[in-house]
Amino acid sequence: MDVCRYLTVYHFLAFTFFKVAACSEVSIIGGKDVKKLQSWMVSIQKDQIHVCGGILIQNQWVLTSAQCEEKPITSVTVLIGSLSLSKASKGSQRVDILSYAKPQTFNARTKQDDIMLIKLKKKVKAKPKKIPKKEQDVPPGTKCVVTGWGTTNSNVMEPSDKLQMLEVTVVDRNQCSRDYKSDIVITKDMMCAGNKQEKSGTCWGDSGGPLECKKNMVGIVSGSRGCANPKKPTVYTFLSKKHISWINSILKKQFNSTTF
Repeated sequence: MDVCRYLTVYHFLAFTFFKVAACSEVSIIGGKDVKKLQSWMVSIQKDQIHVCGGILIQNQWVLTSAQCEEKPITSVTVLIGSLSLSKASKGSQRVDILSYAKPQTFNARTKQDDIMLIKLKKKVKAKPKKIPKKEQDVPPGTKCVVTGWGTTNSNVMEPSDKLQMLEVTVVDRNQCSRDYKSDIVITKDMMCAGNKQEKSGTCWGDSGGPLECKKNMVGIVSGSRGCANPKKPTVYTFLSKKHISWINSILKKQFNSTTF
């Protein structure tokens, strides 16, 4: 499952690096079915069609990629806690969304601060995924897992019906910048991870999904060039000190605004 998730407004998958799109999507190629229900795993959908992954981090908040913003907001729902897009799992929920929050510093070209929070219209009964209380940098060579509904075939523009997972290896930031040459600079607020096997990595529909290392969430799928390209590791938004602080500031602001 290698990240190539950029769907344009015309639903044409652009393989140009980090092309700005109306909806960003990546899928896992070469992964395997997730067997154990992930109550916090989210499918972000426009007109009930999957476009992005997401992570329920509180009972009314979903964390995802800033690229995943879809309009009009009334056409967007999230499916929470299901292993299948077509057959809802027991306890899964479909919920409308209320609003988006993303950093003003988000840059669709450079992928700077590619992070977003979605506020749901109502609180849900599901166990959320905890984000780290502080930055937990991950050394190169660490084995991690990426999860998503992205397409399992780069020639087919359809999400996987079944939730997929794939083991990936963290790549040194400097090496990742060299891999992308002058296309993008990997900052301390980003990270890279990939799979050296051919036809194994993220693709269309995976953006916004979680990267977990030692069962701790450390990143959010942002994007890559092409699908499952071993020479172009997937780029992730790293849950750095900066990003954790931003998340907490939004949640605190919303909490205070509704407290009397």
